[in-house]
Amino acid sequence: MKPLAFWALSLLSLAVAVLGVVVARRDIHYAGLIACLGVVAVNAILDRRNGGAR
Repeated sequence: MKPLAFWALSLLSLAVAVLGVVVARRDIHYAGLIACLGVVAVNAILDRRNGGAR
């Protein structure tokens, strides 16, 4: 995954998590956190598949 895409998706997911805290909705908060973890996991899988090279 390109670094720009990784950071954009991570920041968007974190923004959704923070929005969930601000509006006091746990479901939105947890969805944002799960999405952020998914972005990190997919990035790790793609890096491992490509031999760790960027």
